[in-house]
Amino acid sequence: MTMRINFSPLLCTLTLLTLTACTMTQQPIGNPEVPYPTAKPEVGDIYHLPTGVKVSTEQMQAAITDVRIVYVGETHDNPAAHRLELDVLKAMAERYPGQLSLGMEMFNTGQQETLDQWTSGALSEKEFLKNSSWFSNWRMDYAYYRDILNYAREQRIPVIGLNATRELVKKVGRNSFASLDEETRSQLPEIDQKDPYQFAMAEAIYAGHSGGKAMLDGFLRIQTLWDETMAENIARVMQENGSEHRMVVLAGGNHVRYGFGIPRRVYRRLPTSYMLVGSRELVIPNAKQGKLMDVEMPRFPMPAYDYLAYTEYESLPGERVKLGVRMKEEDGKVVVEDVVPGSAADQSGLLAGDIMVSMGDVVIADSFDLVYEVSQRVSGDQTALIVEREGEQIKLDVTFVSLPKTDEHGKGKHKK
Repeated sequence: MTMRINFSPLLCTLTLLTLTACTMTQQPIGNPEVPYPTAKPEVGDIYHLPTGVKVSTEQMQAAITDVRIVYVGETHDNPAAHRLELDVLKAMAERYPGQLSLGMEMFNTGQQETLDQWTSGALSEKEFLKNSSWFSNWRMDYAYYRDILNYAREQRIPVIGLNATRELVKKVGRNSFASLDEETRSQLPEIDQKDPYQFAMAEAIYAGHSGGKAMLDGFLRIQTLWDETMAENIARVMQENGSEHRMVVLAGGNHVRYGFGIPRRVYRRLPTSYMLVGSRELVIPNAKQGKLMDVEMPRFPMPAYDYLAYTEYESLPGERVKLGVRMKEEDGKVVVEDVVPGSAADQSGLLAGDIMVSMGDVVIADSFDLVYEVSQRVSGDQTALIVEREGEQIKLDVTFVSLPKTDEHGKGKHKK
């Protein structure tokens, strides 16, 4: 008996299996982060990373304003990054007047009342910074954000505090989510701890640290809390304001680039259109070299941003200063506890035990008055400082000098 076998289906199956096996093991062509390599970029250039096409500012703005959420990843202490943020905010506000809000990592949910008072025009800048505890909560020079927040105020754009409160962050940093008490757990957003790209980033950042697994786990919990809290607040505001509402989100690059930080977590809650905009420093002056973290990041299988602007790592005009004292409030007075040797305070003759009375024309009623006045000065500025010493008022002439070096985020120990 002769058996006839049709080999065509079998051959097709074997061929398909072979091709599938090849496909599974084949490496991608090129670099997934930059699928179309760009020409050598220069400061001021903007590229659409998925296509490698160089665009103008106007072309980028026309494209990004088509979506509902624009995430802008910043370098916190680079004025060029903040100018990019302001340009994006203006473009969205001009296209969607009255339909836009500004979400900011720099503020938390507990500061929302103060933010609302600011945008309504009810607070001066000094009152706003005092009521929001800016100098203790964010600790960056307010000059980086002044133009953005002034524009939001002028245009009555609601500013939304996206982040978790400092108290909640401290608890999560010290304890696993499972070990938190019931009240604390009730304050948590929906948490996803299984993102492989976020874990890879956290591992890379802590690769050179000696803190071990406990430090890595704590950092990963905090990073997840930040991202999930910000995502929850973004989704909430978008849903509360309806399908026509838009938002610009400002956050550090690690929360935005590649999309696995805040954007993916928002999309899990609210599938809607979005784009990622970021910047990269091409020119880094010697004074800024020490602010960069020496981290070898893993390669990720997607572009970092939709649009990338190339910038210079700039500094604010004028060198920032401190007075060089540690102080305390005692019986309604601001008392000097100690003076930093060689500081502006030391050179002026200020002594421990002196009571601050006034700086320039401003009466020092509490420590914030002094903190704010010093924040308005730059290196070389001079002013009169009146102090009370042993019951007598003394005038001291202060010449401000530059800040000591801070860490890579510009967050050194807070003295004035």
